[in-house]
Amino acid sequence: MVRSAIVPVAGLGTRLLPATKSQPKEMLPVARKPIVQYVAEELVSSGVHDILFVTGRGKSSIENHFDADPELTSQLAAAKKADLLKEIDFSELQANFFYTRQRVQRGLGDAILCGESFAGEQPFVVALGDSIVGLNGHSRCVERMIDLFESKRAACVVAVEEVPEHEVSHYGIIHPADGDGETFRVQDLVEKPAAAEAPSRLAIAGRYVFAPILFDMIRQVKPDKRGEIQLTNAMKMLCDEGRRVFAVKLRPDEKRYDIGNFPSYYETFVEFALADPEYGAAFRQSLRELLDKA
Repeated sequence: MVRSAIVPVAGLGTRLLPATKSQPKEMLPVARKPIVQYVAEELVSSGVHDILFVTGRGKSSIENHFDADPELTSQLAAAKKADLLKEIDFSELQANFFYTRQRVQRGLGDAILCGESFAGEQPFVVALGDSIVGLNGHSRCVERMIDLFESKRAACVVAVEEVPEHEVSHYGIIHPADGDGETFRVQDLVEKPAAAEAPSRLAIAGRYVFAPILFDMIRQVKPDKRGEIQLTNAMKMLCDEGRRVFAVKLRPDEKRYDIGNFPSYYETFVEFALADPEYGAAFRQSLRELLDKA
């Protein structure tokens, strides 16, 4: 069984400055929780209980968030705020959190390579720390990916979503080998192709399951012009070698929230806030009033 995950959170978040100058973008709140908490809860709900965060300089707040805080716990207990105590009690997740650093920014492939000793000889999940799958992180996508990985004895399973043609140049795009259902074999991958050259509109959606052979592929990838090791190139090598690479298409209720810029962050926050069981209805009315005034 696949029980471990690597969550890269070392990016600088430059497209979200100045909000990310002194805090990681993965710790930006979306409604009641920081982005990375949704990711961790999604993984645990899919049976993954050992989670390695690949961090960088200035990311210590991620460690602090999942750590115990005896002083805060004591104050909340004294104030008899049991509901808030439950919200910060991550022991209920029954997850083990680990941390390592990517000392130099060398891209996603290199960040994952930092987790080789953690993964060892076992398959593992990779979940991008700035992407939430499903409203409030409610998704069984990773669980389905693990099932497919094990049943097909795959080298890689990747989650994909269909994007508009004008957006394909922003993503890694897969070339399906066969079929157009919920799962299919992957023939090739292209990193950020021009729309006219894209083999499909199926974009990699920030969730992966890998066999440990991936680490050997990453070591063979040459840095791009920015000095980064692209994960897509390592996955392409798996395809070129004839390894079994499959894709799982996100379902309609598994929208991906890729929080890499302010427009997507604003939209995600509003959508999650509207769905809040306690405050959503009042917020919806306030939003209507604001729009009427505008």
